[in-house]
Amino acid sequence: MADKTIVCKDCGKEFVFTEGEQAFYKEKGFENEPQRCPDCRRARKQNSNRGGFQR
Repeated sequence: MADKTIVCKDCGKEFVFTEGEQAFYKEKGFENEPQRCPDCRRARKQNSNRGGFQR
């Protein structure tokens, strides 16, 4: 496995999906790669913790 560069579907910024992250995803049984950069994932998680609905 090698590091992969992915474009965030929310902000359009490129981010690296490292070899270690890929191994973690595989270990957890996740089949899809992340679609959002770490900043957008963090923001999305904070918004969902406020009890609002995501659309």
